[in-house]
Amino acid sequence: MTAPRFSFVRASANRKTGPMPVTNTDASTCPNSCALKGAGCYAETGPVGWQWSKRTAPGVGLSLAELCRYIRTIGGGQLWRHNVAGDLPGAGETIDADALAKITRANRGRRGFTYTHKPDTPANIAAIKTATAAGFTVNLSADNGADADRLARHGLPLVTIIPADAGKVSHTPAGRKIVLCPAESSDRVTCVTCGICALPARPYIIGFKPKGARRRMVEQLAKGEL
Repeated sequence: MTAPRFSFVRASANRKTGPMPVTNTDASTCPNSCALKGAGCYAETGPVGWQWSKRTAPGVGLSLAELCRYIRTIGGGQLWRHNVAGDLPGAGETIDADALAKITRANRGRRGFTYTHKPDTPANIAAIKTATAAGFTVNLSADNGADADRLARHGLPLVTIIPADAGKVSHTPAGRKIVLCPAESSDRVTCVTCGICALPARPYIIGFKPKGARRRMVEQLAKGEL
């Protein structure tokens, strides 16, 4: 099995994230069970897709040890995002708990956060809970409100896709509150100035509207039509 490759950017030029450290992990970590894989994932096309494949390519991307060294150079208390593209370490469906633990240790004293579409198997959830409890916040990514209700039983921070016409506040079928990502609702807000996704204990789900070249397909998923 080939070890995943990573990239590290000291200060992102992305308007939404703002000038914060960000990383990417190669596509081998993306689970086939993810409904967005090959079916509307924003990271597979456009500038993000081009940079993702180029910067994490064999012989170009960083090893896990190199990534961790870069993470340790991030200033204390600094907010940073792991994986603008890619998923948690581990090929396909399974999280490599040892690799995730190394990233978590490198994050000590920093405010790292990320998202995952890895399936919620007992082993995966255990690894995610360990990382989140140690200060590296891993958000479970839901496909829509109903999926968020299903994932809520794990007691972990949640994000979900919401329809394009959803308001700033909406609710899942079970009545759980969804708040639209502040960086999507205001040009004056970025991940740097917000930081909500790095908070493991929050009383609501963060919602993201469909984006990318195939947003119509993602919209169907958000509405539970796929």
